[in-house]
Parts: sequence; structure tokens; C-alpha cells
Amino acid sequence: MLKLEDYIRTIPDHPKPGIMFRDITPLLASRVAFNVAIDKMVSGVTYEGLDAVAGIDARGFIFGAAVASALGLGFIPVRKKGKLPGKIISEDYDLEYGKDSLEVSVDDVEAGQRVMLIDDLIATGGTALAALKLLRRCEVEVVSAAFVVDLPDLGGADKLKAAGCPVSVLIGYAGH
Repeated sequence: MLKLEDYIRTIPDHPKPGIMFRDITPLLASRVAFNVAIDKMVSGVTYEGLDAVAGIDARGFIFGAAVASALGLGFIPVRKKGKLPGKIISEDYDLEYGKDSLEVSVDDVEAGQRVMLIDDLIATGGTALAALKLLRRCEVEVVSAAFVVDLPDLGGADKLKAAGCPVSVLIGYAGH
């Protein structure tokens, strides 16, 4: 039986000392492992009444677009600042090394849509919480969030759950 964990490479001290970077590129490179990951993400979804999938820039685009396609849904990109044309709204959030911002084009969402949020990894939850807030400001109902990798010791998934968003993950790694 295929274990997705076998396709996640751990790189110590990247991008800085003390960090154990969880690299998903081997999973992406394997047609079998990638498709198993997408199938698992889709099988965990109650998608009746779901209108779209939102993916967080950039690796969330890979998984989110594949899940949206598998479910026959549209895809909403949640982009880093300055990447979207037209009328956008943004949400600032804190990083451990500074600040960043996410944006959504208001032309790409409709009030009342039911959306699933996807990214490759959740750690402290700052990016995912910003995406959740941003979509809610668009009057979109985020019915769930899914991640390939969770670093539960950093508490991000728990923060999303506390904000009223159910979370599913494929792989959890202790520590950070």
C-alpha cells in the first residue's frame, strides 16, 4: 500500500536553522502518489452544494485546481499581493519574519458561494486564517479546509477549527 509520507522529503535547517522543511515536490513528481493524494482529498469531501475550490498561492493552486477538476467545480485563486488584475480585496497577516498579504479578485467570487479551501501545508495557520478571513469578507461560506501536510505542534489546524472551519489533512508531522 502506498504511503504518502514516503513521498515527502524532509530537509533540515531550511530555510533557516532549526526548521525541518517538508518538501512535497517528490509527491508532485510521482504520478501515482500525486493522484492518490488528490483522490484522498476528494474522498474526504462532502461536495453536495459545494460551488468552488479556493487554493492558496502557490502550491495550493496545484492541489486545489486538481481537486476542483475532480469534483467538476470552478477554482478561485487566493494570490499573493500584486498578482491579480481588476478589483481586488486583500487581507494582511503576520509571518514569523514579517508581514504579507493575500488577495482575491471580487470578480471571481459570488456572495453565498460554498467553497473548500486548500493548501499544501498548514503550520502556524497565519496564511490559511488570512485566506479564510478574505473569503468570508467576500461573503463566501468556507465549508472546509484541506491540507496535504499538517505540523500540529504549531497549532494552525486548531486555529482554523476554532474559527469555525472544519479541517482535514493527509499527513501530520510532530515538531516543526
